[in-house]
Amino acid sequence: MLNLRTLLGRFATLGVAVVAAAPAGAPAIAQDESGFQAYLQTLGRQAVSEGVSRRTVDAVIPTLSYNARVVELDRQQPETRPNAPIPAFAPYKARHVDAARIGQGQVAYRRQRAKLERIERETGVPESVMVAIWGHETNYGRVMGGFDLPRALASLAYEGRRRALFSSEFIATLKMIDRGVPRDKLVGSWAGAFGGPQFLPSVYLRLAVDGDGDGMADIWSSEADTLASIGNYLSNAGWRAGQPWGFAVSVPQGLNRAALASTTVSPRCPRVHERHSRWKTMAEWRALGMVPTGRGWPADSVQATLLEPDGPGKTAYLLTGNYRVILDYNCSNFYALSVGLLADEVEH
Repeated sequence: MLNLRTLLGRFATLGVAVVAAAPAGAPAIAQDESGFQAYLQTLGRQAVSEGVSRRTVDAVIPTLSYNARVVELDRQQPETRPNAPIPAFAPYKARHVDAARIGQGQVAYRRQRAKLERIERETGVPESVMVAIWGHETNYGRVMGGFDLPRALASLAYEGRRRALFSSEFIATLKMIDRGVPRDKLVGSWAGAFGGPQFLPSVYLRLAVDGDGDGMADIWSSEADTLASIGNYLSNAGWRAGQPWGFAVSVPQGLNRAALASTTVSPRCPRVHERHSRWKTMAEWRALGMVPTGRGWPADSVQATLLEPDGPGKTAYLLTGNYRVILDYNCSNFYALSVGLLADEVEH
């Protein structure tokens, strides 16, 4: 799923007193429903204050009920796991860059080739990378989720732990309706991502585009719109045309890894980035004895970091700034590596 960014501090925490005001001894579900309905009034006023039409608010708010299941699923997610062991990449790669996904991706690549060529010209993002993200996110549109988005997002906002994020995304769904998106299209994952690219509502409003010329960014049923929107996202995140995402290399014995350790701390998902070496140019990596195992070297001036996902002695990768763009889509080394490797296979 497209990564959830925790947006902190935008709105004050609301609704605690409402929950406490439920009748003593009432069942927990009844308390939740009572508190939820009261909180929806606050959420509706907030939506109107942010420009949502009263017509849309009045059409949606009364239809919503509390969804305990999405709250349960959210509570099962690891918020931070600084001490959890990192598993091996090889089994993940075997599951996500498998023959079926490669074959289906090659079919989709050929089917949309004319439109993909145009999107690549406009965005600089390789056609195969767009297809690979689509394949990873929804298995090429086959698995897009079945939760009602306004209900799910309002329930998660009411629960409160990430209220700023989920209330903002709920309001973005209402803005989508104001923009003409049919209410029945607002279905997706429990956490609010939807469509072929698994965009959050705020991302849809900002970056979804019309790829087939029919006047609507239909990322639910239009493959062209889905791929164009993914390309637009990656372009907006800083994709550099003409550079690979990365490539596999063999590492010489005796490499001084301590001297290559990065000294910077990423403000976003630091545990992902701390596994990368410091940046060096391709010329510098070549001088250190790196040898590409599947493709030639890009220009000497291109910078990259070294990642050995399964440790020394296993397959290693030199990763450019475009790899970091894939991480912006989903901040996981395993995800980004698999997208890049699937893209390489798709275009063969």
